[in-house]
Amino acid sequence: MQRATRLKRELSLLTTEPPPGITCWQNENQLDDLRAQILGGADTPYEKGIFNLEIVVPERYPFEPPKIRFLTPIYHPNIDSAGRICLDVLKLPPKGAWRPSLNIPTLLTSIQLLMAEPNPDDPLMADISSEYKYNKQLFLLNAKEWTEKYASQQKRASQPPEEKINQSETSTTDESAVQKRKGSTISKKEKKSRLDS
Repeated sequence: MQRATRLKRELSLLTTEPPPGITCWQNENQLDDLRAQILGGADTPYEKGIFNLEIVVPERYPFEPPKIRFLTPIYHPNIDSAGRICLDVLKLPPKGAWRPSLNIPTLLTSIQLLMAEPNPDDPLMADISSEYKYNKQLFLLNAKEWTEKYASQQKRASQPPEEKINQSETSTTDESAVQKRKGSTISKKEKKSRLDS
């Protein structure tokens, strides 16, 4: 009962006074299954991106933190390919910093801050972390590329990222096959003209 009352209050707060760049709503009227969107911050590689998140609220909430993960792929040292987030406030003590006084708006704001300021010393993705530390320009380029590919407003299709990847691979394969065919046709013509002369 306390959980339901608190969740309703938090959702009401998220509706009436949402943190800047953050929206949150119930998924199919399920109080324990929420969805959120975080807009990529200005002057970050995630700028102009819309990132969708899934929030699963456990039975023991607020004594146990919600499980939050990214549904939109993001190139970030603290977020893995499954969308899991490495952030202390999402874990119980002693390893984490979750307290019952924290709430979902605070967690979403913390995630938004983590997007703007990655923590390469506590990574989930070691390769991205070392890129962030030692080749920041390449990291920024890759993060912008992923944002444009998966989180841009123009390309927000309902199909999952795997299908998008397969389609882009297919189109690349088709184009290269056409180029190969054109190349082989040209080489035959060249051979013919050489033989004739």
